[in-house]
Amino acid sequence: MRNKEIDFDTDIYNTIRKNIRKYRLEKGITSAELAEMVDLSHDFIRQIQSEKVAYNFSVETLYRISKALDVPIDVLVTKEEKEKIVS
Repeated sequence: MRNKEIDFDTDIYNTIRKNIRKYRLEKGITSAELAEMVDLSHDFIRQIQSEKVAYNFSVETLYRISKALDVPIDVLVTKEEKEKIVS
């Protein structure tokens, strides 16, 4: 078995925050509506999406949000790659 270097996202919570916000907005859902859908407080959902608040959340919360947004968990944890500019 080869030792393969794994490229970990060192800022995974920020990646998830950005993706939750992105897909929530794409679906036209407010933070308050998402909170109601997943049975969490509006303030908690706002904190999850905030880059200013280093708020961690459980796998269960991530799962509930992914189901509410109809987005697979693996999509929520995938960092968007910046488009390469070709000169």
